[in-house]
Amino acid sequence: MRIYEQDAKTLELPWPFTGRDGELELVRTSSAAGRQGIVVTGPAGHGKTRLIAEAVRDTEYALVTGTPEAQGLPFAAFAHLLPEPVSLHRAVRILAGVRLLVVDDAHLLDEASAALVHQLAVHGRTRLVVAAADGVPAPCAVSRLWTGELLPRLALEPLPCEDVAHLLAGAGLEPLTVRRLHRICRGDLRLLRDVVAALGTTGRLIPAPGTEERAWRGALPVTAAVRERLAPVLGRSHPGERDILERLAFAEPLPLSLDDLDPAVLERLERYGLIQVDDRVGAVTLAHPLHGAALRATSGRLRARRLAGTPRDHGPALDAERRVLVRAIEQFDVRSVPTPVGEWLVAEGAVLPAGYAAVRARFARLRGEVRDAAAWAREGLRGAPGDQGCRAELRSADGEWGQSGDDDLYARYDAVRLGEPERVARRLPAGSVFARHADALARKDGDGLDRAAEALEEHGFLLFAAEARAQAVRVHRDPRAARVSRTRALALARRCQGARTPALAGLVLGELTARQRQIVTLAAAGLSNREIAERLTLSVRTVGNHLYSAYSRLGTGDRGALPVLCASA
Repeated sequence: MRIYEQDAKTLELPWPFTGRDGELELVRTSSAAGRQGIVVTGPAGHGKTRLIAEAVRDTEYALVTGTPEAQGLPFAAFAHLLPEPVSLHRAVRILAGVRLLVVDDAHLLDEASAALVHQLAVHGRTRLVVAAADGVPAPCAVSRLWTGELLPRLALEPLPCEDVAHLLAGAGLEPLTVRRLHRICRGDLRLLRDVVAALGTTGRLIPAPGTEERAWRGALPVTAAVRERLAPVLGRSHPGERDILERLAFAEPLPLSLDDLDPAVLERLERYGLIQVDDRVGAVTLAHPLHGAALRATSGRLRARRLAGTPRDHGPALDAERRVLVRAIEQFDVRSVPTPVGEWLVAEGAVLPAGYAAVRARFARLRGEVRDAAAWAREGLRGAPGDQGCRAELRSADGEWGQSGDDDLYARYDAVRLGEPERVARRLPAGSVFARHADALARKDGDGLDRAAEALEEHGFLLFAAEARAQAVRVHRDPRAARVSRTRALALARRCQGARTPALAGLVLGELTARQRQIVTLAAAGLSNREIAERLTLSVRTVGNHLYSAYSRLGTGDRGALPVLCASA
């Protein structure tokens, strides 16, 4: 394999490739023989370079990279591939023998290099894989690659929280810290790496009570990378703008009806993309979660004390959030709802009321976010160690059944999840997603179970949807339909933070390779990586790589969960 590239930048990043299986396959097939290629776009730091590196691994390719320093020099990006100063026509002829060309940071190409890439796409003899950042100016010749439909475009979405959790599995972070990092960094993996490193070096990670994990409580470390992304906020100098931004940082959402919110200032901030206005509820919020965290960290102690008030001042807002969560649970719809006050208080290390924490834990558990649920319950127990609601939620999150009373709908529904729908079919609300699930299972209707799973997923019940899909696998008569249900059950289960239930038993371990199952079984028995390596005559690094791949497929980074997995298979 030959790789022609510039010394300034390679296609490697320090974190392992995580998630994006569908996008990876799309880039691979688009750059295969007989295809013209693809353009991958997305905000800076979202992993475009890493995705392309994985897609072209073990493939012969040439690499060019745009840089801001060379934007004024003709063909600067191609200097290592062109032997002498040439015309555009000559450059196209010289590069005709390159079968695969990777263009990174195409938005930073000089005009001549951009025109060359465009001409290579027009001629079609060279396959192109191009990465370009969104939201920044790019040469017209680059943007015409997709607007002119020369190449298909893949707009890269941020990694979901479950993939970020896999990425951070080795850091030993508790789930609320992982979710906070995901929310603040919003898909920017470079920023994520920077903040995680800063948390470690500044000693801001503390032991999470009741676990062996570490938690981040307190202010955001304002690193150079954070300051770079804060420029649009910190650079606001118009009277009143910084004041509103800081008020939002400590008290969002603010109602638009407040008399002291200057409409002209709000309009300017909205025009520059710094705030968002929700006309449905008449409220305004900051456009990016990083801005709020950073403004709180840089506002000064006295101003922060005045703007934030005390935890007691947030009681009415917490009560309002609690009522929203309770109503969602009662209406059988646990799709994500904003809970900024509770999340902010946890981030600041404040003690949460046990009643709020128990409801927040239950909401997370019903969504399948079992590790989040346990963390919320532990937050409630910090201030009320004997609270029965939080203790029950903690046991439920750890996999114990029957923690709710017999009169609770969700306790009755547990019989369906255990495969015994006839026990409760008449005690479930007629026409509800739970009743439809019970009916399809009682009739051993695979298609009906798949439809019930779709409805459960639509209402936010990801774990219940995974279980319905798993039950469909066992009753489908068509092997193809069973494989589809199994694939979808696995995809849903991976989003449930390692939840293990009877309905899911055996589904996940069956997806591992024989070597992965062997290593996972030994790890579950308590052997260290070195002991496994010695027993199987492998290197410790190979064992670690197999375990990492297995963790990704199992949907957990927790070695302690392996005995449960192996026992249920």
